[in-house]
Order: sequence, then structure tokens, then C-alpha cells
Amino acid sequence: MITITPEAAAQIRHSAKEGRMEGMALRIAAQRNPDGSIHYGIGFDDESRDGDNHFKSEGIDIVVSPVSLDLVVGMTIDFVELDDGNREFVFLNPNDPNYTPPAE
Repeated sequence: MITITPEAAAQIRHSAKEGRMEGMALRIAAQRNPDGSIHYGIGFDDESRDGDNHFKSEGIDIVVSPVSLDLVVGMTIDFVELDDGNREFVFLNPNDPNYTPPAE
């Protein structure tokens, strides 16, 4: 399962509308770096490939290839404001050795 926060879902919908990609699934890709950390890629995709895994969170259709699945299962995608005032997607992933759960 992959979770998308309401804030991230709103930004994904906004980006899809701006790019005229409404109705396309959000494809999430992940690759392990040599240091063990995980590099992520996200984008809209209207093609389904053999073996793709399909999820839905906050009304967003999500597609993940079998190669990336083990790296992203259990992950949460959020859209947050950083210290410099910019907003960006963050990947809260317990599969990443650099992951630290957010303080409550």
C-alpha cells in the first residue's frame, strides 16, 4: 500500500490539470542508490505494463512496476513547506535506511 496525503493529492490534481494529464495514473518509480538510499521518480502515465501494481489513495490512481514495488510499499507521499518557504513532495519511506519517522 502507498499513501498519499490530502495535501499531496491536491497538488497532484493541480499538476495534472495544468499539464492536461487529468485521468492519467501517477506512476511511481524507485531505485536503490549505491549508498542504500532510494531515488524516486514520479510522473503521469496513461500506459499499463505487464505486472504493474495498482493502488488508489485520496482518489489518486497509482501505478508501480514490479521492480520498484519492494522499495515503495508502505511509503507515504506528502507535499510540505520546507524551511526556505518552497513546497515540494517528500517521500516518507520506512524502506529507506535514511528514513526517520516524523515527530508527533
